[in-house]
Amino acid sequence: MDLSIVDLSPVREGETATDAYENTISLAKLAERVGYERFWVAEHHGMADSIAGTTPEVLIGHLVARTEEIRLGSGTVLLNHYSPFKVAEAFGVLDSLAPDRIDLGLGRATGIPAADSALQTSRVSENPDRDHAEKIEAVANHLYDGFGDDHAYADLTLARSGAGPPDLWVLGSSPSSAKIAGELGLRYCFAAFIRPTFAERAFEVYRDAFEPSSIGAGPDDPHGMLAINAACAETDREAARLRATAEASYKRMQRGVVGSMPSVETAISELGDVPEPTPAELQDGQWPRAISGDPDTLAGLLEQLTDRVGVSEVMVQNLVADHEDVLRSHELLSEGVGLE
Repeated sequence: MDLSIVDLSPVREGETATDAYENTISLAKLAERVGYERFWVAEHHGMADSIAGTTPEVLIGHLVARTEEIRLGSGTVLLNHYSPFKVAEAFGVLDSLAPDRIDLGLGRATGIPAADSALQTSRVSENPDRDHAEKIEAVANHLYDGFGDDHAYADLTLARSGAGPPDLWVLGSSPSSAKIAGELGLRYCFAAFIRPTFAERAFEVYRDAFEPSSIGAGPDDPHGMLAINAACAETDREAARLRATAEASYKRMQRGVVGSMPSVETAISELGDVPEPTPAELQDGQWPRAISGDPDTLAGLLEQLTDRVGVSEVMVQNLVADHEDVLRSHELLSEGVGLE
């Protein structure tokens, strides 16, 4: 199994965005050292006092200079906010700075109304799936020279590394995003920490819809990845304690409080107790939004979940309050899975 990491650059209590980015850098360096496959950074808007990951293309450019080999990418670029050409230009530059190391993950999301207005993003569309698919296809055509000679954009050029364009991924949490990824012949990553119960159906739809990209923008066969929120510690009980922050954050989101990351102590107080450890064997159809365990338990849980959807790579999200615990969690998980 391959492991990767997606990081939100959270701003913890008493810290600034500068501190958050330094934590992201240290996590990327650890990921490279212990054998993670990819390191992605996220995009959120209008809440930078709690999530500093607002502009993945800028942060990736900095990480390029602070790492040597690990693949770097976006988890995700919210394409509904941007011109496909501008996104392609930015990632053409990144690919030129780090040949054969860049992933371009493309997704969509609306945020708080003020942020969408400031980004000049329409929150209304007659056919949002069609619009999203068209924008993804346009990015692919820009990066992979897919426009025909008679197209108005045929003569537009991008910065190139010579090693090939970035790898394109469609990111989503529903069967509709899976269908788009399959029809365009691109790689697909499903966010099980958002809507876990849709995971199995989404990958079925992805494989049923898959047709290889006519311009070579994707793999010859379906290629998927499962994104999971996971916390690892020396024991199952300590890992469950760390998971309290994720569980409390989810409950806050249900109340409309988005982007906060309570301390473990605050989270346990809000939950009423320490969460129960995730059982080593999940029941059929059981899809927790967050899982936890010691290295062996967590490795076994990841095997169960990836087997259900037929993938061999996991993108780990980690909502753990203390950064040192974050680093240790990812290090222990790498040992449990046996990364080299």
